[in-house]
Amino acid sequence: MRKTHCRDIVVIAASAGGVSALQTLCAGLPDDLGAAIFIVQHVSPSARSMLPAILGRTSSLPVLHPADGEAIRPGHIYVAPPDRHLLVKRGHMLVRKGPKENRTRPAADPLFRSAAVAYGSRVVGLVLTGTLDDGTAGLLAVKRCGGIAAVQDPDDAAWPDMPRHAMQKVAVDYRLPLDRLADLVTRLTLEPAGPQPPIPADIELEAHIAEQEMISMTEETSNNSMSGRPALITCPDCGGAMMEVRDGPLLRFRCHIGHAYSPATLAEAQGEAFEQALGMALRTHHERVRLFERMAENAMAHGHHNAAAKWTAAAGEAQSHADLLRAVLSNQSPAAAIAPEAD
Repeated sequence: MRKTHCRDIVVIAASAGGVSALQTLCAGLPDDLGAAIFIVQHVSPSARSMLPAILGRTSSLPVLHPADGEAIRPGHIYVAPPDRHLLVKRGHMLVRKGPKENRTRPAADPLFRSAAVAYGSRVVGLVLTGTLDDGTAGLLAVKRCGGIAAVQDPDDAAWPDMPRHAMQKVAVDYRLPLDRLADLVTRLTLEPAGPQPPIPADIELEAHIAEQEMISMTEETSNNSMSGRPALITCPDCGGAMMEVRDGPLLRFRCHIGHAYSPATLAEAQGEAFEQALGMALRTHHERVRLFERMAENAMAHGHHNAAAKWTAAAGEAQSHADLLRAVLSNQSPAAAIAPEAD
């Protein structure tokens, strides 16, 4: 007789405002929870993460950063360490320095996607407070593989972007305020998992890309066979060519190395790169002004009045260019440059 599994894999995404939200959620989980909890909270890659200790103060469950290859144990909370993706495989976890997604590592989408491939309908995906839209593509993968999709009510979130983006692109099963999510997770983990649909090949491929350490990317993985078309855009991380990837209602971008972007995060990265380029150009024009003024002074000191006049004019032209660039920079904001995501 075939064994019926419960929903015993819970993946959670949080960003801005997430530490407080995770404390509330974890505090409400029972000490006999029969599921394993996996958390991605965006954190600086150079920071020492204190999140397991912080959550451990309020949770009755053990909270830890897992090691690569560590076995999954029910009733434990696993937190992605800084600068590493946390990935779920059958019976164990991977902790890998794979390509960044949405400019972050750890990122929510690789965790959700890996869990969906490994455990299908046994997965519960939950997106909490945060900015931009990490977690949306991962939550869609959970749904496509038969799992349950839930979000914190955006009206209840300190930063509503992440749950709101997820609701726009994913047919979520539950939308609840934070103080009701622990009870929801507990109830869902006691219910039998639904029927298991076939795992889509594109989700399997993307899950595999996230497993690759940057130093061991194979040619087969780098030149992955994801369906898409050339985007005529270069990757902000590595400068490689990017492909447009259609994922149901989602439009995303991925380069040959594996870096992945939503339109919002790609626009933000391009805005920052544009601002940096303007700043470099402004500095160059300031240096040109100083150089031309010095050349004019030298020409005048030697009685070369025509040459001095030409250098003075060149300095004036460079100064006008610098003034124009300064005006553009004063009005340039990467956030303001982000256009709404295409349908």
